Amino acid sequence: MSFQVDSSTGTATNDPSVTSFAGLSLRALAWRRLKRDKAAVVAMVFLILVALITIFTPWIVGALGLDPFTFDQEALDPALGSIPAGPWGGISWDHPLGVEPLTGRDIFARLLYGARVSLFIASVSVLFIVIIGTTVGISAAYKGGWLDTLIGRLTDLILAFPFLLILIALSPVLTQRLEAFGVSPEWSRFLYLIIVFVFFGWPYLARLIRGQVLSLREREFVEAAVATGAPTRRILFKEILPNLWAPIIVYATISLPTLIAAEAVLSYLGVGIIEPTPSWGKMLSDSVRYFVIIPSYLFIPGTALFLVVFAFNVFGDAIRDALDPRGSRNS
Repeated sequence: MSFQVDSSTGTATNDPSVTSFAGLSLRALAWRRLKRDKAAVVAMVFLILVALITIFTPWIVGALGLDPFTFDQEALDPALGSIPAGPWGGISWDHPLGVEPLTGRDIFARLLYGARVSLFIASVSVLFIVIIGTTVGISAAYKGGWLDTLIGRLTDLILAFPFLLILIALSPVLTQRLEAFGVSPEWSRFLYLIIVFVFFGWPYLARLIRGQVLSLREREFVEAAVATGAPTRRILFKEILPNLWAPIIVYATISLPTLIAAEAVLSYLGVGIIEPTPSWGKMLSDSVRYFVIIPSYLFIPGTALFLVVFAFNVFGDAIRDALDPRGSRNS
């Protein structure tokens, strides 16, 4: 039971609003705020559904008797220049979203496998960005001195590079180097995108974490740990790191849609995922030539990319508001 003191009478009275929050952890409070945002709940359910679909894509596609790599010439009309036979790009019971022009590959199967590629690259990149950015940011802020100065100049140098230009220029060089080490052409593209995303992504998080740690190290609980002779490892991982999860989670949820869109853009420009690996960006690139004849070929992967990125953005904003109610848009 919680009480609130009435300033006019000086007596303690029951306050339901205080009682409802009494004894709740910060995680529970954040979850309660998140559940109140209906748009965030819808976005979260949608993203969970997308994650489950990408995990079970091989079984889903196999159960429907589809394959993203099989050429189906019977679904094309040779008289029209190998354009899909039938309306709406060849949509039928055999091909729920139609087939690609010239190849006859099933769009539905390639759409699901393309989601696996995009989410895999974005998720792995964000994981390494969080690990490197958090470690560097904590080290720079807590140690200070020459290490802080060195890391600060290094992040300035990396952020000064034109991101897109470097991606396009280094694509053939790095992929050939990776293939020289025995990596397959498909995986060399995966690794190349992950390496470049991580290289240009960690400085932003490192700067964010550095600012948070500079504030936290002056707090009483950190000074008390230092005064009691606690080792540096305990101070960093037991006292400071638990207070950094909120900005880390917010940064990760906001970075995921950015990297998904970046992978699609690079594949669209021809420096990302290559054939025959499915990719939303490659599907968008190929569909432009047939937009006038088969508009659905462009709208299907474009709509999928829009919905996933939009859902991540909505969910990321809701996470930020739930973890930091003072900065909430609705406060």
